[in-house]
Amino acid sequence: MASSILVLAEHWEGQITEATFELLALGRELADATGQPLHALLVGHEVKSLGASLGKADKVLCVDHASLAGPATNAHAAALAHIARNASPFCILAPLTNATWDVLGLLIAHLEIPFLNFCHDLMARDGKVEARCLLYGGKMEAVAQAPAPALCGILPGVRPAEKGRSDKAPPVENVPFTPEEATGMKFTRLVPPEKGDVDITQQTVLVSVGRGIQSQDNLALAEELAKALGGAVCGSRPVIDQGWLPPSRQVGRSGATVKPRLYLALGISGAPEHWEGMKDSELIVAVNTDAKAPIFSGAHYGAVVDALDLIPLLTEEARKADMKKAS
Repeated sequence: MASSILVLAEHWEGQITEATFELLALGRELADATGQPLHALLVGHEVKSLGASLGKADKVLCVDHASLAGPATNAHAAALAHIARNASPFCILAPLTNATWDVLGLLIAHLEIPFLNFCHDLMARDGKVEARCLLYGGKMEAVAQAPAPALCGILPGVRPAEKGRSDKAPPVENVPFTPEEATGMKFTRLVPPEKGDVDITQQTVLVSVGRGIQSQDNLALAEELAKALGGAVCGSRPVIDQGWLPPSRQVGRSGATVKPRLYLALGISGAPEHWEGMKDSELIVAVNTDAKAPIFSGAHYGAVVDALDLIPLLTEEARKADMKKAS
């Protein structure tokens, strides 16, 4: 009989990721609603100490082995499957990120259980797992049910990460397991972004550009505005795909998730893929010539105007305000 809610604890470079805390918040809700314990699954090498930060879980189940030091897809999937088989899960919550994408495909093959993917909310109903899933890049929502146990791929932003944090240190149980020699894909090395590039996830002000800026030459206008506001320039996927900005500046489901104090969206339509990456910004200001652009439905303020006409005016006002502060 199903007896626990499991959360895959993702970590990178010695730190638990924000996506993990989001899932712990959701998992805590499910556990409380069903009366089942919440367990975090921690897999890696020399990672036991990370379990202390997973206090929303009732217990941490940890597999620690040298073969799990990097994102070794086959070994990680085997280790997670081993834990899950012995934990009698009602459901397994896994973050949908670049680091877990391949692992989940193998994990579901190991476990042979239902897989609900692209979930942005979950609940238990009549002994089954019910998920709200975004399809076709977020253009359609489907409600799907699966019998327990089920694996659920969860999109970023499902819950505020802060709700998944706790000062309590949960007990960590070591689960003995030695992965077989992994075949196929293996991790060789990490290639970090070029030095000197901006980490957009740490910026308090972001000037984000889309196709509405028309050409790469107009990026200079956005850069001037960002400088005047004390922020950085980022962009939507079409801008990155055209090579106008490096991939490290992309905001969205396939890029970075950002939460600045000010997110200024210039010439961005607001497709669901982009919205997922910036919806938690403290203040969203949208500028677009199309009054029906989806970005306006979620923005706090908006202007139906050509961004190229407005940017110089905003830059001038920002500079004047900065001069007043300096005097």
